[in-house]
Amino acid sequence: MRLFHTVRHLRIRQIAYRLYYRWRSLSVPPLQTGNQARVWPQDWRSPQWQSAHMGVDGQFQFLNASGRVDSPEDWNNPAKAKLWLYHLHYLDELNTQDADDRVATLNRLIDRWMEDNPPPHGNGWEPYPLSLRLVNLVKWQMRQHYSGSRLLDSIHQQASALSRQIEYHIMANHLFANGKALVFAGAALADGERFLHRGLAILDAEIPGQFLADGAHFELSPMYHAILLRDLCDLVNLAKRSALPELQSRQANWAKVVERGLVWLSHLCHPDGDIAFFNDSTLGVAPRYIDLRQYAQMLGIQPFVPDAASLAVTHLQESGYIAIASGSVVKLILDVGRIGPTYQPGHAHADTLSLELSLFGQRVLVNSGISEYGIGVVRSDQRSTRTHNTVVVDGKNSSDVWGGFRIGQRALPDKPRITPTDEQVTVSCSHNGYRTQFNPLTHSRQWRLSRRHCQITDTLCGDYQQAEARYHLHPDVQVRQQTSDCFELTLPAGESVSMQFTHHASLAVENSQWYPGFGVTQANRCLVATFTQRPLRMDITW
Repeated sequence: MRLFHTVRHLRIRQIAYRLYYRWRSLSVPPLQTGNQARVWPQDWRSPQWQSAHMGVDGQFQFLNASGRVDSPEDWNNPAKAKLWLYHLHYLDELNTQDADDRVATLNRLIDRWMEDNPPPHGNGWEPYPLSLRLVNLVKWQMRQHYSGSRLLDSIHQQASALSRQIEYHIMANHLFANGKALVFAGAALADGERFLHRGLAILDAEIPGQFLADGAHFELSPMYHAILLRDLCDLVNLAKRSALPELQSRQANWAKVVERGLVWLSHLCHPDGDIAFFNDSTLGVAPRYIDLRQYAQMLGIQPFVPDAASLAVTHLQESGYIAIASGSVVKLILDVGRIGPTYQPGHAHADTLSLELSLFGQRVLVNSGISEYGIGVVRSDQRSTRTHNTVVVDGKNSSDVWGGFRIGQRALPDKPRITPTDEQVTVSCSHNGYRTQFNPLTHSRQWRLSRRHCQITDTLCGDYQQAEARYHLHPDVQVRQQTSDCFELTLPAGESVSMQFTHHASLAVENSQWYPGFGVTQANRCLVATFTQRPLRMDITW
């Protein structure tokens, strides 16, 4: 049944290409020499937000883990995590903040990659790292840092390899990255029309579906949303600098998607300027909102983000998030949306009806975040319901997350009901993620937010043994139990917050973990309130 509920959402194209790629061996055309660069009116320029990953001793630092490349085998070192090796092959080093001051060193890095990684084997020839590396190489070439045609010859061969393994079996952000890379390669090469047109065909098909009407990227991860916004800014930038008519005809539409996407991202950020942790999200991977806004402004894109007036409510209907803000005092972000997209939920968590809360500009209630990819206990826990600020029923997940990037049966929330007044905002929503064939169990949650108070009420309708509401505190928040049903929180700047529970069966403070980056774990505390029959109420005052 798990396999059925997982596979039934897939598209026929995904299944067909998965079978095709499983049995087909990749054949890469031989290196074609003498490729010429297309002449652009302007060299490549864009803001750089990443610091260097390579030290003076040849040590690479990715995802808070270090390693060296001392031999050709080290590019595919089996002792390293797959994602770390992917980052090694991206060659992001070419576009870090001080890259233009290290031209000779980075040209040697490019030469070494080309010498040590002949096609078609190894991590570097897989379509996703191949896509990201192609874009980095084109940007480097168009800043006129590499003379001669050797790099252009390699770009042509890599684009040919990519065009033979487009990720139709994965789709979503991977397919977008493939299209973007082919567009960049096609714009760089004098005879790159076939790559350019193939990439544009992918983007023309994917952008309308991947970006929702409210501005969100449809994988509903603030981290991946920010990554895709940077990609779109790059495409607008490419249209401006290359002056290719095929790109300029699409430039205005791409700019509108960026504008809406920046507004969406602003609502999914805390007052500290960083993203909330819904679905696969953590810090240090994607550009921050301020970086993206500056990039957009450089391109002439000016998103309108209204100031958070007293109890301003924004319902991002298509993506299923609600943001409520009251000046600089309160930011409450609610997840009332479905798992999305249905056919590719690899970055989704079992976090329906979870929330994040900032008070006085500081994070108070936080979801876990992520620290690794792959298949294992840690990732399973990070995607589970118990690591989010919502209700766990009988130890189960609200959506059946499994296998690292799979989801079986999914929670289906109803349409949220929002009642705003001048003094208070009330939001109500339910989901049926804990249902079974013989038990249509539903979880309903109501939030009431005023300027100095937030009340959260959880109600379960159906048969169950025990439920627990879990509230994860930011590591910088101190907690002390005042009474049998009340906790006092102390924020880093000294502000005091009270959390009081009503109709609970038991209360406990558990040790937990928060993951603010890949390879990073911080200890935090989690308040756990169990309840059985009556609705559980939690009141936060500040």
